[in-house]
Amino acid sequence: MAETRGIGRRQFLGTGGALGLTAVTGLTAAAGLARHPASTGDELRSGVPLPPAFQVPLPLPSVLKPVSTSGGVDRYEITQREATLEVLPGVKTPMWTYGGTFPGPTIEARRGRPVTVTHHNGLPVPTVVHLHGGRTPAASDGYPTDLVLPENWREPASPTTHGAHGAHDMSAKDGMQGMQDPKALVTRLTRDYTFPTDQRPTLLWYHDHRMDFTAPAIWRGLAGLHIIRDDAEDSLDLPSGRRELPLMIADRAFDEHGNLHYPSLDPTLRNQPGVEEAYHAGVLGDVILVNGAPWPVHEVDAARYRMRVLNASNARHYDLEAVTDDGRRLDLVQVGADQGLLAAPVTHRTLPIAPAERYDVVVDFAKVPVGGRVRIVNRLGSGRTRDVMAFRVARRAADHSRIPRVLSHDLPNWRRSDARRTRDFSFRAGRMHGGHGWLIGGASFDPARSDVTTRLGDIEVWRLIADVHHPVHLHLVGFQVLSRGGKKPLPHDAGLKDTVSLRPGEAAEIITRFDGYRGRYLFHCHNAEHEDMGMMANLDII
Repeated sequence: MAETRGIGRRQFLGTGGALGLTAVTGLTAAAGLARHPASTGDELRSGVPLPPAFQVPLPLPSVLKPVSTSGGVDRYEITQREATLEVLPGVKTPMWTYGGTFPGPTIEARRGRPVTVTHHNGLPVPTVVHLHGGRTPAASDGYPTDLVLPENWREPASPTTHGAHGAHDMSAKDGMQGMQDPKALVTRLTRDYTFPTDQRPTLLWYHDHRMDFTAPAIWRGLAGLHIIRDDAEDSLDLPSGRRELPLMIADRAFDEHGNLHYPSLDPTLRNQPGVEEAYHAGVLGDVILVNGAPWPVHEVDAARYRMRVLNASNARHYDLEAVTDDGRRLDLVQVGADQGLLAAPVTHRTLPIAPAERYDVVVDFAKVPVGGRVRIVNRLGSGRTRDVMAFRVARRAADHSRIPRVLSHDLPNWRRSDARRTRDFSFRAGRMHGGHGWLIGGASFDPARSDVTTRLGDIEVWRLIADVHHPVHLHLVGFQVLSRGGKKPLPHDAGLKDTVSLRPGEAAEIITRFDGYRGRYLFHCHNAEHEDMGMMANLDII
């Protein structure tokens, strides 16, 4: 993790300079871990018969009602608990859930109105909740060691190897397992997370962020949506109501009994983190779920629909395309990115989306005949994983929605010349203590180490380079993509983002202003297996 003003931009983005050599080394180390060029990871095969595509109706996550709205704050309560759900038709699957559903209940918030969510941990392991994309004070951001312990949690009697990034000292602080972290905020059974909601309207999501166990916890069901709205967005007349669809896409695999299949070294998730060696690059499933249903279908009017798309997969990348049964492609008109509305719409024929990225797109079904079908396909998939979901046009209907030529006026206007400093980061595979790991700047995560320190309000340019696919996520702040591979950003890089998808061997530049709150935050790869195996770093804002 280097701070530099000396490496030329063309040198960095063209040949990579010193980081380019690092990336080549990383590519060699990672070659055996990523055998699929289209997606980093290996696929699990389900042992239970899978249903045909486009038979199960698309579920829509329930919207959670606040338990209180007094004092200008909306207060919610969520219990994290085990539940048995019917994900595959006729098959019962035990899951870990927020409130007994998968996805968890959606929280609808208004810009500027604070939200407090009290989480009760009824699961058998510690948990941490992170509101991904939230401008959140550090105490509520979901730092990986800020655990909520179960009521009767006791640490294992003996230390164990901690994930693929080596053996670490155990800490007895408040019964917390893991690397020593004197700053950890640990509670037992419950915790209040406070979100000021002082940010642009957008689709966020909340998920477990426990150190070393994020990937299996999300896989088991700990994910839900959080939407922020405001009056300015409401006035645009974008499709709304039943014509606004949240779509959480996630892949999973099931064993012969219908249980979720995941290659954990310790299926209890109590002691030893990590996955079987074949899946160190990432875990892919062979079942595509949308809002928790396999390859669902949804009836629509011959009208515009706004689709709030989240890739909640651990490691799978998608390249989405809307195709009619006669082979005609529909436009995907992007109106928003991770951190809210674009300045103006961008039209795509296909839309790549990496883990944790969100895209706000409008699809117009007006020219599809009644009875016609539109499939959403993944151009990076094969076999069953090429299909995602389908829409069937059921009726003609009036449509008073529109896509304005101007969507927002409040995007930041950061310039490269405004940056106080430029930093270089390599994201690559490496060997840690004799095992595989994933490193940022040659180091695996240590909560006690300060990796980046910046001042509140500073603007910085970060230059990132990857060996294999790495979706890089910054907590607290949004950023803009300045370049990819020494060239202009790609069309889907528009707007304000909090996750940028780096492709194998690719370098990119981003620019951001570190505003909002002081405290300890993170940046990391959002391939969930990568982050569990060390690919996180500390970001201290002072």
